[in-house]
Amino acid sequence: AAQRDSVVYRTPVAPLVQRMVRVLQKLKPETSLTLSLPATEIIFGGEREDLEELLGNLLDNAMKWAKRAVAVSVAPVSGKDGVGANLFEIAIEDDGPGIPEDSAREALKRGRRLDETKPGTGLGLAIVADLVNEYGGALALERSAMGGLKAVVRLRSLQ
Repeated sequence: AAQRDSVVYRTPVAPLVQRMVRVLQKLKPETSLTLSLPATEIIFGGEREDLEELLGNLLDNAMKWAKRAVAVSVAPVSGKDGVGANLFEIAIEDDGPGIPEDSAREALKRGRRLDETKPGTGLGLAIVADLVNEYGGALALERSAMGGLKAVVRLRSLQ
């Protein structure tokens, strides 16, 4: 339901991320979850439900694969995108096995699961990629300093 070019939607990012992290901490208390938020408020120019779905899929993957720790950070990005919009970044990383670099593109395909031993449909990362694309953002899957996967999403902010 993305309204990429619309400024009708104003979704504060920090409260939404905080709420989702709190819920996950209750569901999986054995996993250490750290959260880093910016001092300034970041407003996503899109629907709350889209940001929830995007975050939910990334957090679910991180919690599923983490050995013991997941880190979530939200930060403004210096500079602007090609059309002069402000950007912000959400990074979610874990200390799990990660994804081999040559498999990252494959992991973004709808219905693809790189490991059949864990539950899932193989739709999570494809949904994230679709939503990010719909809003004109960027998604990168990288090796985390924690040892696992680091998913970095860049989206436009309204301020």
